[in-house]
Amino acid sequence: MLDEETLVRRAQSRDEQAWGQLYEMYIDKIYSYIRLRVGDPQDAEDIASQVFLKALQSIGFFKWKGIPFSAWLFRIAHNQVIDHMRRAKPRASLAEGVPTPSGENPELMAEQSLDWEAVRRALTELTPAQRQVIELRFAGGLSTAETAKVMGKKEGAIKALQHSALIALRKRLSTGANYG
Repeated sequence: MLDEETLVRRAQSRDEQAWGQLYEMYIDKIYSYIRLRVGDPQDAEDIASQVFLKALQSIGFFKWKGIPFSAWLFRIAHNQVIDHMRRAKPRASLAEGVPTPSGENPELMAEQSLDWEAVRRALTELTPAQRQVIELRFAGGLSTAETAKVMGKKEGAIKALQHSALIALRKRLSTGANYG
């Protein structure tokens, strides 16, 4: 596989194979980041699609300035999530009216949904910077260096922020009664 910079340059020349490789490299990370932010898996899929469509439409404007392509994608994802939240209307429970896909264990699906929701609720009690570092590092799968570039901070600051965020998150989740 080619390195990221080569793939981006080829994608900027409308090389579909290069774009496909970039998509494959980042779709899971972008989806996980968005899913943690919005909760609903269908909304997360829709927003992730919008992120990659917007990136494809704008890739010609991407410039290499010491910031990785992934940081640019996560900035687009962040903006798409904000737009989604502004437009979102209150809805009924996610589980209402959603058929269970055949072959899926409904009990396991419910448990995973509760786990996601517990983490999402606990994250709302963190500072915005703590929340963002957790979302980028763990849901987005970014390295400390990549997270630092996305957030515009030094790596040492990200490590300290991550440490305090994990302590705060662990404390909130251990009380459990409010999140489960």
